[in-house]
Amino acid sequence: MNAEIIAVGSELLLGQIANTNAQFISARFAEAGIGVFRHSVIGDNTERLTDELNAARSRSDLIIMTGGLGPTKDDLTKETAASILDRKLVYDQSSLDYIEQYFRSAGRAMTDNNRKQALVIEGSKVLFNHHGMAPGMVIEDGQSTIVLLPGPPREMKPMLTDQLLPYLLKKRSGSTTIHSKVLRFFGIGEAELETMVEDLMNGTNPTVAPLASDGEVTLRLTAAEETLEKAVTLVDQVEETIRNRPCGDYIYGYDDESLTVKAAALLKQKKLSISSAESLTAGLFASELATVAGISSSLQGSAVVYSPDAKQSVLNVSSETISVHGTVSQQCAEEMAANVMRLYNTDIGISFTGVAGPGPFEGKEEGTVWLSIASRDGSLYSKQLKLQGERNFKRIRAVKHGLFELIRFIHA
Repeated sequence: MNAEIIAVGSELLLGQIANTNAQFISARFAEAGIGVFRHSVIGDNTERLTDELNAARSRSDLIIMTGGLGPTKDDLTKETAASILDRKLVYDQSSLDYIEQYFRSAGRAMTDNNRKQALVIEGSKVLFNHHGMAPGMVIEDGQSTIVLLPGPPREMKPMLTDQLLPYLLKKRSGSTTIHSKVLRFFGIGEAELETMVEDLMNGTNPTVAPLASDGEVTLRLTAAEETLEKAVTLVDQVEETIRNRPCGDYIYGYDDESLTVKAAALLKQKKLSISSAESLTAGLFASELATVAGISSSLQGSAVVYSPDAKQSVLNVSSETISVHGTVSQQCAEEMAANVMRLYNTDIGISFTGVAGPGPFEGKEEGTVWLSIASRDGSLYSKQLKLQGERNFKRIRAVKHGLFELIRFIHA
C-alpha cells in the first residue's frame, strides 16, 4: 500500500500542539509493512482541505486523515470528504445512542451540535469510538481507501491499533487472524541489528520491522494467517531464527516489557534482594527501580557515594584502592558492589562509578564508566562502558546498562 497521512487542524499549524498522531501512525504502519510516503498538515479550511484530499487521491492507495470530526463548525473533515466523494452523511445509530447515553449518565443536557459527531459518510465501514464520541470510518471508493480518525491521541491510537490495522491487514492478505510479537534488544545498535536480520526483513508474511528509541531497539514480528495457531507458529519460527543468530544474545524481553520492569520481575520471581552503590548515577538506578510497584520486596536501599571520602566512610572502600587505581576503576566498583551488599544484607549489590563530564577525571576520559554486580554466593561481574552524549544522557545510559547486565547476571 502506498499511504499518506493528512492531519487536520489549525492548532497544529499554529504550533499549539505537536503532530504526534502522524508519528504514531507511521510507526505502527512500518511495523505492519505499510509504507507511508507523505505527511501533510492542513488547517480548518474547506477549500485547502479539498485541494489536499483530491491531490492525495491521485497519488496514494491509502489516505489517513486525523482530526476534524468533532461537534463544532470548524470540524470539517467528514463534510469535505463526503462532498468530494459525492456521498451523503447519515447517522450511525450505535454512535448516536452512545453519545446520548453519555450525556444522560453525566446529568447534562446534550446540545444539537453533539449529534453531528454521530454522522458518518454513507457506505463507510464505521470504526466505533470506545474512548470518545466521534466514530472513525473507512471509505473504499474504487480509487483509493480513505480513513477518517479522531484527532485526540487517546481516541485515535486504540482505534487504529484495535480496528483499523486488522482491517487493512486482512484486506491485504485475505487472512482472518493477525498475530504480532515485539522482541526487545539492548546493547546492540539499530544498524548492526538490521544487518543480522536483513534477509528476514524482505519477507511479507511474517513481516520483520525494526524500531529504535531511547537507546534500545525492537523488532516487531507480524504474521497474518487463517488461524491464530498458524500465525503464532510463523512468528515463533522467525523468533527462533533470530535467537540463533549473534543478535539473539541482546534480547531481554517482549512487547511493552522495559528493562526496569524485566529486572524487577526477575528479582521478585527469584526472591532476590538488591542494594545499589551509586557515584556517577547518584541514586538514579534505585529511583528507576522504585517506579515499579511492589519493588519494596526486593530493593532494600541505595548508598549515594559521590566523593572519594564518602566511598571510604560509608562503604569502606580501601584507601589503597583509591590511591592506586582511582575511584573510576574496576577495583573500586567491585568493592562498592560487594560492600553495599553487606551494608544492606542483600543477595545482590550493584555499583556505578564513572566520569559524566565535562572533561576527564583522574586521568580517565569523559564517558568512562565501571559497573559491578556482586552476589551473596561470591559471584562478581564487572564491565567497563564508554558512553557518548551529554552528561545526563550518559547517566541514564549507565542505568540502562546496569539493568541489562543485572538481567543477564540473574539468568546466568
